[in-house]
Amino acid sequence: MRIVRFSWPEGGTAIGYLEGRRVIDFTRAFAMYNIANDYAPDPAGYSILGMLEAGLLAVDLLVDVRAFVERHRLADHLTAANAKLLAPIPNPPRIIALGRNYAAHAAESGHKPPKEPIFFVKASTSVIGPDEPVVCPPNVGRIDHEVELAVIIGKAGRRISRAKARDYIAGYTILNDVTARDMQSRDMAAANPWFMSKSFDTFGPMGPCVTLPDEIEEPCELDLSLKVNGKVRQRSNTRNLIFKVTDLIHRLSRHISLQPGDIISTGTPEGISLIRPGDVIEAEVEKIGLLRNPVVAGK
Repeated sequence: MRIVRFSWPEGGTAIGYLEGRRVIDFTRAFAMYNIANDYAPDPAGYSILGMLEAGLLAVDLLVDVRAFVERHRLADHLTAANAKLLAPIPNPPRIIALGRNYAAHAAESGHKPPKEPIFFVKASTSVIGPDEPVVCPPNVGRIDHEVELAVIIGKAGRRISRAKARDYIAGYTILNDVTARDMQSRDMAAANPWFMSKSFDTFGPMGPCVTLPDEIEEPCELDLSLKVNGKVRQRSNTRNLIFKVTDLIHRLSRHISLQPGDIISTGTPEGISLIRPGDVIEAEVEKIGLLRNPVVAGK
């Protein structure tokens, strides 16, 4: 099952089921479902983060509401015409990203595969949604794309075992970890953090949906790729991750408490390359979809 956050042409946002190119309005369906079952309306149904925090982004509930829609023949009535897909979680609590988590990418950047995960934080304010432009700031030099599988944490936890880690996964999405490469190189040479080079506004395209764990099992083996202007620049499979998803959750939670809505972006494969104003980036991950973003010049 795939869940999206979307806006209407006349304004307002909602949550929907993404079925092919069709979006069925979950927010309205959830309100009807609650009324029909004498439940109080729940405002958490208006945002994916709100549902996560309320413990409602669960496969069983979403299946029940979708069955309610089908049983009462509401699908056509609830289909959102001209829905614009948005970033699933526009301001996540944290984006925790991975460096050099594919051996081939480590090699292309002149490094050996790490023996321990290289974690860094990316600003939540970098997030944009499908079809929103990546803005290249002036005078920062080379800017690169980085397609990544991103994991969304569904509930709070600390000291999570590898065996229990799957229970904390709410779903998966795509994150393009856009990077000011020259700035990052200077920071690395000075032994400084990577935060600034990863965190410019618009440097975190995310989406187009959240694919729930009923469609993606862990360990996951998903093809991922990225095209610039229709030409393939990156192509790999998540089976090549050095540190797997459940291992990352375990290692992080040994030291910090994970929260609903936290994003763990699992690293990029080989093939990183520069992007320029006028380019169109298409990042794709199997079972999630395609995340498209144009590139424009900043002022």
